Amino acid sequence: QVQLVESGGGLVQPGGSLRLSCAHSGSIFSIYTMNWYRQAPGKQRELVAGITSGGSITYADSVKGRFTITRDNAKNTVDLQMNTLKPEDTAVYYCNAEYRGIVIRSYWGQGTQVTVSS
Repeated sequence: QVQLVESGGGLVQPGGSLRLSCAHSGSIFSIYTMNWYRQAPGKQRELVAGITSGGSITYADSVKGRFTITRDNAKNTVDLQMNTLKPEDTAVYYCNAEYRGIVIRSYWGQGTQVTVSS
């Protein structure tokens, strides 16, 4: 069973930076597309950034140029470097692992709170 554990959330002032990390265990990490989603109060969960097994990357328009997603297949981790944070980035951030084979498999972490406030 895949387990995902996020770390690195917290409180930061506008303009500051945070780095989120997600540790993957229980399966072959390298075959999964790894995503970061976020959900703000009263809003739907949205995709922030994703990186495929082949290294293709996608970002939400709202974070392009500020956030960077990376993966380390040797360490089974995926990170999200978040710079120039804005109050509207405040949300619970979730790590997601997805594999699209004959059956689509999707796993979620427990989430980590990011609060951007002065």
